Amino acid sequence: MRKFTLIRLAVTTTAVVLAALAGWYLWHSYQDSPWTRDGRVRANVVNVAADVSGPVLTVRIRDNQEVKTGELLFTIDPARYQLALAQAQAALDGARSQALQRQDELQRKERLTSVSISEEALTQARSAAETARAALQQAEAAVGIARLNLERTEVHSPVNGHITNLLLEPGDYATTGRALVAIVDSDSYYVAGYFEETRLRHIAIGDAVAIHLMGYATPLRGHVHSIARAIADRDNVVNTDLVANVNPTFSWVRLAQRIPVRIAIDRIPDGIILSAGMTATVRVTD
Repeated sequence: MRKFTLIRLAVTTTAVVLAALAGWYLWHSYQDSPWTRDGRVRANVVNVAADVSGPVLTVRIRDNQEVKTGELLFTIDPARYQLALAQAQAALDGARSQALQRQDELQRKERLTSVSISEEALTQARSAAETARAALQQAEAAVGIARLNLERTEVHSPVNGHITNLLLEPGDYATTGRALVAIVDSDSYYVAGYFEETRLRHIAIGDAVAIHLMGYATPLRGHVHSIARAIADRDNVVNTDLVANVNPTFSWVRLAQRIPVRIAIDRIPDGIILSAGMTATVRVTD
């Protein structure tokens, strides 16, 4: 009977010790291990704007379409810019003819002797030739600008990516500098993991990272690219007098701040479609 009691006591003690060790390990892992459920897939969104104004003539894309760098997105009515180029070309032809005429006159006068022409007349001829050359250069620049404006009536994709939330339709008026098409840059995807400040000491640049998306079972692989060096301090807002606006109350319960850690994606498994805004669990494995 006593032997049975001792065995039961040993089993109970062992179970308690194992439970305590397991609890300590789980608590230690939760508190200190570098992982977070607060991860977000992010990407650069390029807002494409027209460089010239005019009515949109054609739209060559559709919503959510994949596009490549240099692919035509939409065109602006080129009629006005074709006429502007023709006008600039005509002005260039006139300026070139005028410059040739002034140069010929200067060369004839320079061959004359001082008896046949005064120094003042020769100076005026040189000035007229120089003015004509300047006008020719200005006309050439005007043609270049007109040609560039005509080329810019075709708007091309600056990056590889996907069209998102397309609202552009033929007939819409494009204004210079106003964004008309948004493209998610497919070469810029990364994950932002928001780690508690108590876990940053376990994270180093270059550490391997496992990224578990909520919608997929297969994890993505990446590495720590960089760690943010500042977040907003909500308790230190500068007021209109440019002095610190310190909160007069202080909470004794202090929650660890979350610091953004940028994680580069090394490989995306087949079958996984990334969308900016997806949530992820991030675990640093090194």
